[in-house]
Amino acid sequence: MWLSALSLSPFLSKASYAKQQGNKPMYGLIGKMLCVEGKRDELASILVKGIAGMPGCLSYIVANDNIDPNALWITEVWLTQTDHKSSLALPSVQEAIKQGRPFITGFGERFETTPIGGQGL
Repeated sequence: MWLSALSLSPFLSKASYAKQQGNKPMYGLIGKMLCVEGKRDELASILVKGIAGMPGCLSYIVANDNIDPNALWITEVWLTQTDHKSSLALPSVQEAIKQGRPFITGFGERFETTPIGGQGL
């Protein structure tokens, strides 16, 4: 490859550079959440408020689906899959689940990924 990791290092985040140096790969999750008609904004607000202080979470993005007015996309990046699983027991996450559950009608696609770097990581 004509560009080495060393020459790219000014453009890589700490997490992606550390991964290239031999650390465990990061864990990513992209999922579609379906909600009660007219309650998407309320559910999104609950999800965004419930993510504070999650150890190992590098990125957690809640986004509106541009086609389905009753769907959200959640894009997550974690240092490890274990960090993601552990987050589900956090009081703030448990509270968000409790508050959001009445507005969730189901789940769509779900993709597990191995992030390698990028803006914000």
